[in-house]
Amino acid sequence: MPNTIRIVLILLFIIAQPRFVFAQNKKTVNGNVTDAKTGETLIGASVKLIGSITAGAVTNAYGFYSINTQEGIYEISVSFIGYKTIKQNLNVTKDTRINFVLEEDNQLNEVVIAASKRNENVSNPQMGLQKIDMKDINNVPVLLGERDVLKTLQLLPGIKSAGEGNSGFYVRGGATDQNLILLDEAPVYNASHLLGFFSTFNSDAIKDVSVYKGGMPAQYGGRLASVLDIKMNDGNRKTYTVEGGIGLISSRLKAEGPIVKDKGSFMVSARRTYLDAFLKLSPDSSINSNTLYFYDFNAKANYQIDDKNTLYLSGYFGRDKLGIADTFGFNWGNATVTLRWNHLYSNRLFSNTSLIYSNYNYVIQNFMEENDFEVNSSIKDFNLKQDFEYSLSNSHNLKFGVNAIHHTIAPGKLTASETSSVNQTTYEDRKGLELATYISDEWTVNDRMNIVYGLRLSSFSLMGPGNIKSYNAEGNIIDTKAYKAGEFVKSYFNLEPRVSASYQLTNSSSLKGAYTRNIQNVHLMSNSTSTSPTDVYIMNSNNVKPEIADQVALGYFRNFNDNSYEFSAEVYYKWMQNQIEYRSGTDLRGNGNVEADLLYGDGRAYGLELFFKKRFGRFNGWVGYTWSRTERQFDAINNGKWFYAKQDRTHDLSLVGIYKASQRWTFSSVFVYNTGNAVTYPSGKYQINDRTVFYYTEKNGYRTPAYHRLDVAATLEGKPGKRLQSSWSFGIYNLYNRQNAFSIDFKDNPDDPTKTEVVRTTLFGMIPSVTWNFKF
Repeated sequence: MPNTIRIVLILLFIIAQPRFVFAQNKKTVNGNVTDAKTGETLIGASVKLIGSITAGAVTNAYGFYSINTQEGIYEISVSFIGYKTIKQNLNVTKDTRINFVLEEDNQLNEVVIAASKRNENVSNPQMGLQKIDMKDINNVPVLLGERDVLKTLQLLPGIKSAGEGNSGFYVRGGATDQNLILLDEAPVYNASHLLGFFSTFNSDAIKDVSVYKGGMPAQYGGRLASVLDIKMNDGNRKTYTVEGGIGLISSRLKAEGPIVKDKGSFMVSARRTYLDAFLKLSPDSSINSNTLYFYDFNAKANYQIDDKNTLYLSGYFGRDKLGIADTFGFNWGNATVTLRWNHLYSNRLFSNTSLIYSNYNYVIQNFMEENDFEVNSSIKDFNLKQDFEYSLSNSHNLKFGVNAIHHTIAPGKLTASETSSVNQTTYEDRKGLELATYISDEWTVNDRMNIVYGLRLSSFSLMGPGNIKSYNAEGNIIDTKAYKAGEFVKSYFNLEPRVSASYQLTNSSSLKGAYTRNIQNVHLMSNSTSTSPTDVYIMNSNNVKPEIADQVALGYFRNFNDNSYEFSAEVYYKWMQNQIEYRSGTDLRGNGNVEADLLYGDGRAYGLELFFKKRFGRFNGWVGYTWSRTERQFDAINNGKWFYAKQDRTHDLSLVGIYKASQRWTFSSVFVYNTGNAVTYPSGKYQINDRTVFYYTEKNGYRTPAYHRLDVAATLEGKPGKRLQSSWSFGIYNLYNRQNAFSIDFKDNPDDPTKTEVVRTTLFGMIPSVTWNFKF
């Protein structure tokens, strides 16, 4: 760790040294921007100093801004979409701290699909970044009326659903485990409820959602495809409020308020389904004794000690439970805790220190006599992050820091009673240490050109204790060595350069380009087409190397009609190394030698993404379209030829429309269409001892049928001016009852075994929903 810190300091000195003397003559204006009604910090608010020299900044993830300028008289302007702009005169003679409180613009009767300044999509040098406003999530129709962050993200170009009703997603050819999902900086390993039909994220508790599809900033690492950064509400610092909703399958409740007015606040939010309550209404004992529900609980508190120090504590706890009478039980869930300290070392140097705990685990229980057993598995992280943000000048904003994560993966422990016929089995835990240091600079070259460039140095070390095996290319054990606790087994070091740039052609159009290298050291092993709670995680080892992805992207961005419409076209090419597949017939679960069954190869993905959005007015929405290819190549698969990955879809189209019909009624609809997934179907069959055996040729050489669906929704707001604010949300999922294929199987025709029947399984037809929402 000391060596990595030295590298950061050296790089910081190289960047800062030529400009250091010049920066000494500058004055600094900094502070926070918050919501007048709740005291919540506003992320991405624009602060500008307008005078002989114009300078500006955007508030960071904690609502903090810092501007360096010369002495003089300025007009300072603070703006944020949906809020009234503040303008006032400011005489800068010394370093000045000034906070701003913005009021909502209640005269905006239309729906506003935006969260930051109007032309940020054009001027921001960060490429491949999509931000989702919570108002979008509240208006978009979803399955059973459950507002869902991940389902809304899947309507954006380049982000594809992993399947019908599934919260998993693919980004630019990446697999589901190649997305880094963060909730208040804590990684979430399985972000789904009810086997993927709902996500773990309760929209009531969420403040900000950002997804990076490419050109990820250097502070993010550990995954190949994308970063989904979700931040929870801090809580209302002004007054106490309670809100929630009652739906057909679940209810939710949120409470927030000040701990000390204007100094600290809290927020707690809970959600639970009650499908099990409906099961108990059945007179059939084989049904009413079953269990099927999930719950999640979000909590957050913060306290501002003084102008330079603020503490945050947040946590998430969620669990799913599935049980079949007294014969079988299955439960899984996540727990995360994040403790953060914001400190302002100087007018220019902002610091965030985070201690993070993350734990995903599952338990499978079988209660059958003489065959009872229990299986436990988990992945646990302890994470220390130190991030700095330094405003070097109006042209340079530096970010740098270090990160250390200690991983513990318990692949499985099977316990049984003395009378059970099942043998007890315990697989060795695996421990790993992941270290990283980074530095990046956002450089405003001139009025038209901006560059974000940085470097991330990452390392991963597999650690003892354990008996570590090495395998040859055929999967045979060639060596086994015992390691003590804390002893290093194998280490990998990688440099990850990142650069993203924008050039403004006009005030309303720009060109952008990006190059990114990402490294992944923790890998998900799954035989299914979507994420399962029992999927197995493994780390780098003597046999498993870090996955590597290099991506280049180019884009054209254009706004129209005073930034009311936006358009973007992006092309990308990604090449990947050390991708993982399995030998034919591999069973991942209960496999103590799973690394013997792994194959390693290359991947490539490329495509075109088109996005058009109407942002303001009574009618708005967006159209997203993706044309793409995702392929893999392994020497031992498909005769060494390139084949389509399971997440490959040629065409993906989303249409979203939201119409504010009146002050109380809002209508919305979503239409989605995509090419079917690449799958491997039998090419023929033969008989052995009167038993049919299917044989297969080309890997993923077939397609499932195309998927399409139309959803509609309507929201009726209660009469304004009352203490109790309420609304009714009505929706219909799959309006025209399309029978989309969830899976397709093959079997012999019972009347003529020489013929083959195709069996299509579907999950959802047309499903209505209704939810009552309230707030007081």
